[in-house]
Amino acid sequence: MSLSSALKIADVDDFINPSQECVKPIVTKLDKLDKYDLSSKSEKVKISLNDCLACSGCITSAESVLINQQSKEEFYAVLEENRRLQENHQESEMKTIIVSISPQSRAALGLKYNLEINQISKMLATTFKEVLGVSYVFDTTFARDFTLIESQREFISRYCGGKHHTLPILVSACPGWICYAEKIHGKFILPYLSAVKSPQQIMGSLIKDYFASQINKRPRDIYHVTVMPCYDKKLEASRNDFYDETLNAAAVDCVLTSGEVIQIFEEKGYIAIKEAHESLDKPFVSLNENSEIVTHDGGGSGGYLEHVFKSTVSEVFQIKMQTLNYKIVRNKDFREVALTINEDTVLKGAVVYGFRNIQNIIQKIKRGKCSYHYIEIMACPGGCLNGGGQPIPDSNVNLRHYANKLDEMYNSVSKRKPNENRLVRNLYNEWLNGADSCKARKMLLTNYYDKSQFQNSLSIKW
Repeated sequence: MSLSSALKIADVDDFINPSQECVKPIVTKLDKLDKYDLSSKSEKVKISLNDCLACSGCITSAESVLINQQSKEEFYAVLEENRRLQENHQESEMKTIIVSISPQSRAALGLKYNLEINQISKMLATTFKEVLGVSYVFDTTFARDFTLIESQREFISRYCGGKHHTLPILVSACPGWICYAEKIHGKFILPYLSAVKSPQQIMGSLIKDYFASQINKRPRDIYHVTVMPCYDKKLEASRNDFYDETLNAAAVDCVLTSGEVIQIFEEKGYIAIKEAHESLDKPFVSLNENSEIVTHDGGGSGGYLEHVFKSTVSEVFQIKMQTLNYKIVRNKDFREVALTINEDTVLKGAVVYGFRNIQNIIQKIKRGKCSYHYIEIMACPGGCLNGGGQPIPDSNVNLRHYANKLDEMYNSVSKRKPNENRLVRNLYNEWLNGADSCKARKMLLTNYYDKSQFQNSLSIKW
């Protein structure tokens, strides 16, 4: 494996991961060699996350400014301003603060505080509301119902549409992967990218458009915070396409990582489970008939391939498939599944995590040798549960054991198909005026762009 001579990154399976040790040697230009001691080696500089984001290798300087606004300090500033306004009896000018928590972050925080999923949900809801002054706490699993349903519709439309429809579809919910795709592969890769928004951004659409009208608030008077397993989600929330000029509001105002939430609780305090009595708020929470948290099949990255594959098999081939039998291709982060009828493989999908595997699959697509119809791609090895914004386990913890425990925590709740969410079905009509309406396209779909003119250090051969 060859790396750029200018930049070497430890743990190169990952991309924009703050746990990486990014080391760039200092280069000194010498005018007169005899004045210097050439026996000493170049000093190494360790580059922090801020330095990394500022180098423009992955993002532009304008993007780095936007990312700086996605911090717990900005969150604190809004909380403090609300307190000041309340003390001055100016409640009408206060922001309505809403926090949406991802299921991956919830699982990691549950493991951190040794609480079950339903317990950590109550602890988070109570702490955000009673300690920090948040108005509502929601669950992004609800928004992922929309994402999975739209992914299913998009794929079946392309799959059944004939050879003029581009396949494979590459899942676009991972902003680290999208940053790489737009800036390195540019216009070549764009036709393959799914147009469906990530759960984070659909949650933003729900809150700033639908929910704002339900509580009689202007979108710009709502401060929407998401809790995510990934630093790259800050970059996603800062995309221009996710700022609505007509509403004068971003879909997501601030992204906090799971690790930053722990820092907030350490600095501001939190409510112990014995005293936690608040629950995640309706309507945007995914519960079963026993009022217990539910999630989707398919693992900690969202279950895109799982849902799309099963739905296609059922809808197109009228075959009921309860479980998928994955075959490991290169490693545990590159697995495939196929449907064979009369010895003919009619449907094939893959899960591809980490940049070594991603680069392999992109090269296959470029050479016209990719046999997959649908690919769930995530930048982080191990997927979203192993995101760079998740809590870092203690140095004495066995990482494989920790990863297994985190996966067990995530999957400890019951599963539900996204189509079984009655409120989501109702919102397609009540909020979106139908699944194929202009509003549905605006709220649920997005665009990606050729930014390959920015390529530099991203050209590393992973």
